[in-house]
Amino acid sequence: MSNDRIIETMEDAGKPKVNPALKLVLELGPLVVFFFANSRGEWLAGQFPALAELGGPIFIATGLFMAATATALIVSWVLTRTLPMMPLVSGIVVFVFGALTLWLQNDTFIKMKPTIVNTLFGVILLGGLAFGKPLLGYVFNAAFKLTDEGWRKLTLRWGLFFLVLAVLNEVIWRHFSTDFWVAFKVWGTMPITILFTLAQMPLIMKYSAEPAESKTP
Repeated sequence: MSNDRIIETMEDAGKPKVNPALKLVLELGPLVVFFFANSRGEWLAGQFPALAELGGPIFIATGLFMAATATALIVSWVLTRTLPMMPLVSGIVVFVFGALTLWLQNDTFIKMKPTIVNTLFGVILLGGLAFGKPLLGYVFNAAFKLTDEGWRKLTLRWGLFFLVLAVLNEVIWRHFSTDFWVAFKVWGTMPITILFTLAQMPLIMKYSAEPAESKTP
């Protein structure tokens, strides 16, 4: 069975679709909560004494990040009755490493979360590619259709990009302050990812498997 056939099987025309604006909020919301809680941790602790039990600002931010992530996953499930692979895997790592961060009072764990997630996706994509299985369609929940060659090229690019993000996160958290790392996680990584995604549009258009009659004139 070709990759195109697999992707077509994965897609369900009757599946509820999330409004793009709401989807963006669900994806970025937890990160914004994380940034705000870290920058205003002392104020939050004063307003909500229970949060002070978690520790300093980074620990308050971690706790609220976990709660916001869980909320986003629940809302996504309620609306679509499905959970895309990337948010689900990322959420699991957030819960595990967030819990370790709070339990051991060591922010190294939450700082390593992006490294673990990006390395995991990078290895999965490149490993699958090495065995002739471009898995990007599964990772991105089959958002579009490409030819086999298109999936191979796009999978290679994204696999390498995930590994670059993993290395970048390691450099940032090991050599800069916690506040700088949090700010870069929100306001640096996301713009870089958006720019990279936009840069792939020529390849996506070139290898699109959509029927000619379905394309917008």
